[in-house]
Amino acid sequence: MDPIPVVVKHQGKRYEVELDPSSTGEIFKYQLFSLTGVEPDRQKILVKGGQLKDDTDISKLGIKPGHTFMMMGTPSVDAASKLERPTEKIRFLEDMTEAEAAQSEGATPAGLQNLGNTCYMNSTLQTLRSIPELQEELSRYSQSASSSGGPSSLSQFGLGGLGASMDLTASLRDLFKQMSETQEGFPPLMFLNALRTAFPQFAQRSKDGHGYAQQDAEEAWSQIVSQLRQKLQIKDTIASEEEIGGEAKDISFIDKFMAGKFQSVMECDDPAAKEGGEEAVKSEDVFFKLNCHINAETNHLRDGLLSGLKEQIEKRSETLGRDAVYTKTSRIARLPKYLPVHFMRFDWRRTTNKKAKIMRKVTFPQELDAVEFCTEELKEMLIPVRDKIRDIRKEEEDVERARKRQRRMRAGEENDIEPSGKSKSAATKEPLQKKAEQKAAAEASASGDVEMPDVEYKTEAQIEAERAASILAAKKELLALVNPKLAADEGANQTGLYELRGVITHQGASADSGHYTSFVKKLGPKDPVTGKRKEEDGKWWWFNDDKVSEVDSDKIETLSGGGQGHSALILLYRAVPLSAIEEEEKIESKA
Repeated sequence: MDPIPVVVKHQGKRYEVELDPSSTGEIFKYQLFSLTGVEPDRQKILVKGGQLKDDTDISKLGIKPGHTFMMMGTPSVDAASKLERPTEKIRFLEDMTEAEAAQSEGATPAGLQNLGNTCYMNSTLQTLRSIPELQEELSRYSQSASSSGGPSSLSQFGLGGLGASMDLTASLRDLFKQMSETQEGFPPLMFLNALRTAFPQFAQRSKDGHGYAQQDAEEAWSQIVSQLRQKLQIKDTIASEEEIGGEAKDISFIDKFMAGKFQSVMECDDPAAKEGGEEAVKSEDVFFKLNCHINAETNHLRDGLLSGLKEQIEKRSETLGRDAVYTKTSRIARLPKYLPVHFMRFDWRRTTNKKAKIMRKVTFPQELDAVEFCTEELKEMLIPVRDKIRDIRKEEEDVERARKRQRRMRAGEENDIEPSGKSKSAATKEPLQKKAEQKAAAEASASGDVEMPDVEYKTEAQIEAERAASILAAKKELLALVNPKLAADEGANQTGLYELRGVITHQGASADSGHYTSFVKKLGPKDPVTGKRKEEDGKWWWFNDDKVSEVDSDKIETLSGGGQGHSALILLYRAVPLSAIEEEEKIESKA
């Protein structure tokens, strides 16, 4: 639709504006903000029937060319000081190189071309790439001479897989760098070559003799992670207690950020073994993912995880002198910062000699509470922190609801009288004010006519300040609740809560066929001044080989399975951090 020329009168001035009839009232207000300096929430624009609202559809107002709008409102003191000339010259997309455009804010990330049944690898790589710490450490990685099969200088051009280097970690470093410099579908030829050289199982040909066979994304994930564990060593700045002088030691990136620890107890199910003096065997094991076992009773991720923490093993009992069934019960003693969860959907069927897919629907949360899977010792550390985070969130939600209510009242969207008949001023008073009035009224009715005490009503600014101070105090209490042992382990989960960041899905009936894709949650925009990430919009990137699209979070809810459609195979959870809370505390303390 063509723009409509209109006139806006404000404080004795006339502004000629091109009005887009397909836009909304909010967009029009921002257009006027750029001309007048009056923030949108301080503008009152008169239209037929009242004031222009943010969600008003301009096309329904019947605006004709030359129409005159009356606008009221003044800019805040802070806004006047913010209208300054940009310190840096604005660069347009047409003037950027391909690499600069790919790294600009809001750019669509690169996809990966399918090189013949390589969707299993593409989806795995996109999900691993969503770990910022991994990208950062890979950029520092330098392969040793022993792992290089030729001139290492070729790897910087992405040619390491052409015989110059079979180092899978170096190939992954080069691939991630190349992906960061384009928005087109990139062919991961070099990494694929390195993967098939390191693990020949991925070079298996298809049974019909045409091309390569489809592979299991979980197997690709496990093999790549195992290789990274061997090769990607980093300096652990936090020295262990037994170290002298506190010197940094080398530790695997995977062990630090993606490895958890089980404490297990295995004992014989036959009471005769215990009566015969056989003791339970305790052990500690490292894990790099949690398995969600799926059976006829599994409906939710929690069910499958609890099932995976208890397994039965048949082995010989020396006490009984025969084979017996043992139950191994495991609990988590260390939660890593990044927690992969594997849905064990593929089951080997002897009748078909194939891995068949379990189609059962298994729901999963976007926030996972892992505390109940932990040892008692770890629970004692995590529960106070987890509960405090939930209290703070509830308080912040209450504050936000109050702010929205106040904005609606200022905009005149609420009536002066509530449906119940009470006045608006009575309906929106703070609980403490209501209690004071009720107490005074009760005393008056009990003793007859008495002098009413003066009730001090707090201003909106005072109430807002009290709420901010209360939340800040709660956050300080939260930081004090973190156990020193957990606080010292920066690669561990310190809250017991996880947020979903990535999903690898499978579409089809078996692991040897079908199609893999992945979903990665979008990061918030980066502040150009502080470099910190702002609030996320809840959207996700869907990587379908070289096709990349943006989807709503509702799409993630459809990946629970129940048929041959896209169903979650691997979930990547990230620990809900304390660092963000610390940053907010610093900001609020300065305010």
